[in-house]
Amino acid sequence: MAIDLEFNKNEDAYKQLCYQLKTSLDKVKLGGGEKKIAKHHEKGKLTARERIAYLTDEGSDFLEIGAFAADGMYEDFGGCPSAGVVTGIGWVEGRQCVIVANDATVKAGAWFPLTAKKNLRAQEISIENRLPIIYLVDSAGVFLPMQDEIFPDKEHFGRQFRNNARMSSMGIIQMAAIMGSCVAGGAYLPIMSDEAMIVDKTGSIFLAGSYLVRAAIGENIDNETLGGATTHCEISGVTDNKYDNDEDCLDAIRGIFDKIGDFEKAGFNRAEPAPPKKDVNEIYGIFPKDRVKPYDTLEIIERLVDNSEFDQYKARYGQTIVCGAARIDGWAVGIVANQRKIVKSGKGEMQMGGVIYSDSADKAARFIMNCNQRKMPLVFLQDVSGFMVGSKAEHGGIIKDGAKMVNAMANSTVPKFTIIMGNSYGAGNYAMCGKAYDPRLIYAWPTSQIAVMSGAAAANTLLQIKVAASKAKGEQLTDKEKQEHLKEITDRYNQQLSPYYAASRLWVDGIIDPLETRKVISTGIAAANHAPVDKFNAGIIQT
Repeated sequence: MAIDLEFNKNEDAYKQLCYQLKTSLDKVKLGGGEKKIAKHHEKGKLTARERIAYLTDEGSDFLEIGAFAADGMYEDFGGCPSAGVVTGIGWVEGRQCVIVANDATVKAGAWFPLTAKKNLRAQEISIENRLPIIYLVDSAGVFLPMQDEIFPDKEHFGRQFRNNARMSSMGIIQMAAIMGSCVAGGAYLPIMSDEAMIVDKTGSIFLAGSYLVRAAIGENIDNETLGGATTHCEISGVTDNKYDNDEDCLDAIRGIFDKIGDFEKAGFNRAEPAPPKKDVNEIYGIFPKDRVKPYDTLEIIERLVDNSEFDQYKARYGQTIVCGAARIDGWAVGIVANQRKIVKSGKGEMQMGGVIYSDSADKAARFIMNCNQRKMPLVFLQDVSGFMVGSKAEHGGIIKDGAKMVNAMANSTVPKFTIIMGNSYGAGNYAMCGKAYDPRLIYAWPTSQIAVMSGAAAANTLLQIKVAASKAKGEQLTDKEKQEHLKEITDRYNQQLSPYYAASRLWVDGIIDPLETRKVISTGIAAANHAPVDKFNAGIIQT
């Protein structure tokens, strides 16, 4: 394609965002920091990420889920990088699985509120996709200063044990390796798994540690005698086998996975993978630095799909949403994407892309139903400002057509995957399969923004409310005061628009460089292929 000045400006801006993303990820992956890692190694232990790297197949990809969980949160307690646990989808002896590894360099692996949410998300992925799950346990249990936010509610700490039991009844394989502390209620997680391993001298498991035992019943005993590997493998029978070190234990897990039988497949269509013919790196220059500027979404799609081949559905109708069939890494998919360029409708008026009109919603609903009939996974590419408003849209039935699209998407039985490329505002987030609608995976590009409305719109709305409130009190804001309030509101709102804000709260599974989009979707469909399509996998039964 022809390269112009605007392209170069966009490319430079996007590469800076990707550099910031890489720098932030590198920092997060240090967990509790280099000093804590060194102390961890002194005990003869691998870190959480080292354990995952050793366990997973050499040369295979590990798709991390929630790397930025708790980012910028819990600062009063020194922070909690990645919420103190590493989770994701990896490959062990050629078998895809979910891995959950406590990071003991972060507050001894203690559970914060986001730790619980992240663990439940990992179990949800395992359940939805019928994937085996491996727990690498090394945790001091609930972070007591925040126990009221993690212990008693429905989706708090205890929910994981309920899920353990439900997953066993579903026949989902659960393996647990106790590689450090495993205390109090957390002790139930490995023992409710199918097999519980323990590392000698570093692994321990008990409902109450030696200090609490002494305080509660006056018994003097050390932790190793109370709940070490020898005790539980030779006396209590709580654990199945003990191992000399982390590596031996992880090797044993690999040995078990080497002998697991095949799984029932969903049967999604896959051909020989092929890269896009158009240069995927050009996405950096195509995607505008100024998020209000239009661009052709088809140019993005053709750099994500195999051979850059995309078969459009109703190409000349409802043009603010693009629908069509393609392949991504060989997998046949249906794509629903917001169109950001300015287009003309059949009636001749101009429509600004990124807004969902009645005809676009109707088209998308029909296409989603077709994909369900043909057993094609759905990919949603979001850059949406919301549904069209105003008397003309209301009289034309925008609510009815929007509801039709939401209904079709929410009741879809094929797996859904969402990539937030740019804007994700208001009801547009919902219609384009936001987090509330059970996408199997949902990732954001560094250019994404998630909110009820744009920062500018929200700031002006909130300023108008403040001006009206002042007027009601008989006060009059000066122009300078209005500008100061507008800046204050805009800065606060823009912080909440950041993809890092969304990722820290697990509204999205992570932030990715656009070049990783194909890998994310392919990994997700490979996982979904473990679970035959039925009502369960449509999110009817919740974790």
